[in-house]
Amino acid sequence: MKYVSTRGSAPALGFEDVTLAGLASDGGLYLPETWPSFTPDQICAMAGMSYVDTAVAVMAPFVAGSLSEDELRELCTAAYGRFSHKAVTPLVQLDHQHWLLELFHGPTLAFKDVALQLLGLLFEKFLSRRDDHLTIVGATSGDTGSAAIDAVAGREKIDIFMLHPAGRVSDVQRRQMTTVLAPNVYNIAIDGSFDDAQALVKAMFNDPGFSGRFNLSAVNSINWARLMAQVVYYFYAAVRLGAPDRAIAFSVPTGNFGDVFAGYVAAKMGLPVAKLVVATNVNDILHRALSSGDYSQGTVVATATPSMDIQVSSNFERLLFDVGGRDGLALAAQMKGFEADRAMRLTNAQQQGAAQMLSSVRIDANAMNLAMRWAHDGAGQVIDPHTAVGLAAALETQVDKDVPIVTLATAHAAKFRDAVERAIGVRPAMPTRIGSLFDREEACAHLPASFDAITAYVAERSTESASRKVGING
Repeated sequence: MKYVSTRGSAPALGFEDVTLAGLASDGGLYLPETWPSFTPDQICAMAGMSYVDTAVAVMAPFVAGSLSEDELRELCTAAYGRFSHKAVTPLVQLDHQHWLLELFHGPTLAFKDVALQLLGLLFEKFLSRRDDHLTIVGATSGDTGSAAIDAVAGREKIDIFMLHPAGRVSDVQRRQMTTVLAPNVYNIAIDGSFDDAQALVKAMFNDPGFSGRFNLSAVNSINWARLMAQVVYYFYAAVRLGAPDRAIAFSVPTGNFGDVFAGYVAAKMGLPVAKLVVATNVNDILHRALSSGDYSQGTVVATATPSMDIQVSSNFERLLFDVGGRDGLALAAQMKGFEADRAMRLTNAQQQGAAQMLSSVRIDANAMNLAMRWAHDGAGQVIDPHTAVGLAAALETQVDKDVPIVTLATAHAAKFRDAVERAIGVRPAMPTRIGSLFDREEACAHLPASFDAITAYVAERSTESASRKVGING
């Protein structure tokens, strides 16, 4: 399997090099040259598989040439052995049509664990084959940071520097990052938004004077390996609800567009996806882009769903590339215009291609709270605000009555206790596996959202100096 850049100028790479490189050398994102596909019989055969077996079946085509199936199985067994539920990503029924796919049974209580537990092991596996060190730089709106830190804390040949917007993540999200005192972990709170943090990370990759000194790698969903791992749970859920003999709809609370794009990939591989609902909060750049073709950056509004407080969605570029004819040079010019003007129009081909599978709904705070109450009062489920945005969008979306609608439950309610308590009058209990999170010491630098300040901090503390770049974010 070879991978190409969405911007058309970077060399095609194999899976190992793409995993260690993250961002392409031309500033684009990697995608497979062609989509692997499964027959209905192959999808049907997944119905009786464990999560690990499903993961191996779904990901094997993507890692061909870099990992054997036995090596992939060993990594998946280790990654998902840390989850608290034997199904890893279990389904919960809400009513005759609506379901939750619980993605929060990993060590940091968020869907990012599903991918990042595996990604940490992939890094370790590939680094063991070479005499290399990684300096991971990442931006997080809350959950990616804790999941990435948990995945790589204490690992040899890796340092991780994680930026988050000061005061714009929940207390649980912050402490899950800042109480990890491993010597290779560095947390940085910046004065600004997640978009500011993400822009700083991209600037570090794109600055030759800085990136040339390090093997830079990123941890959000710009890294193909992370997105690949998220494709698995779409197959795992769908076959349990009747695929391939019936189509399934999914509603996805969305910030950086990686989780939704994983569903798009599953559909390209042959999974019968009736619809992908892109659920945004009031930071609605994706809703505007999909509903009217207007991809223009607004001002980030802080909400009770901080992981969705994003106005530039990195993975949207992958969708625009694939539905727009895979013309990398044309997309590079389009994205360069967006980076200069902070606004662009989708082409007719991009709008029409996206509309074949995706719809979008903008959910405000009132609708979010009503969805939390609907889940609690009607189905006895306590859900977090991000999941509630997805559920509210699902409840507003019309699909055929025989099509199940699965809302991706992206975080445990205990990560957002205050918002949940305000909505339903119940304060979620912290799972015992988290331990005494609020009794632990925190370590975090507080810096301005300045390229010079951040790069100086990283350069002073990174234990490596190298000449090649590597990438993850979220």
